[in-house]
Amino acid sequence: MRVAAIVPAAGRGERLGPGAPKALRLLGGVPLLVHAVRALALARLVDVVVVAAPAGDEAEVRGILDAYEAPADVRVTTGGATRQESVRRALESLEPEVDVVLVHDAARPLAPSQLVDDVVSAVAQGAEAVVPALPVADTIKRVEGGRVVETLRRDGLYAVQTPQGFTRALLTRAHDAAVIDGFAGTDDASLVERLGNAVVVVPGHPEAAKVTHPADLAAAESALSQRLARREH
Repeated sequence: MRVAAIVPAAGRGERLGPGAPKALRLLGGVPLLVHAVRALALARLVDVVVVAAPAGDEAEVRGILDAYEAPADVRVTTGGATRQESVRRALESLEPEVDVVLVHDAARPLAPSQLVDDVVSAVAQGAEAVVPALPVADTIKRVEGGRVVETLRRDGLYAVQTPQGFTRALLTRAHDAAVIDGFAGTDDASLVERLGNAVVVVPGHPEAAKVTHPADLAAAESALSQRLARREH
């Protein structure tokens, strides 16, 4: 089984505020992208990492990754105008021998390598599509026109994370169908779900939180400091 991990990193990340593209913002003095790539590269079951960079910035991204010496086969390809297109382009660039594909957000820089291996293991054990997820703790309400129209039961509600894992054949089929139908999903699992295929859930991890707003970056800085402190002890 040969495993490739795709990191779509061509977005600007407008909600994080002005500055460099989100993937190149610094966390503990290191770009978010480098943290994410390291987590994938250090996973026991990942063979190659493919970063989909913004068009025209491939050399810069390559240089950044080289400067931090990611410990694995890390490649850079040209991303697309959307996250979905970036994943599809990176998927098309993989050699035929790749059997399993992970898709991981650069904006989840602290996802543990063990979580990566857990997702791959679930695919290796027979699941065609796997997502890590945590039960929702907040009360969730559906709102229309500024008014609450329904309070949803939290039983069975999960917040989904990345990396998400798939057999290559299924992920390719899901992306091909999305292109034909003009469908845009919020994650790769949603492309699979619309085909009617089962998506298996494995336990997520609190440190795999997504960096979207400035407060998220501050929270990630705190989490990184705590992780480093644990290692020192």
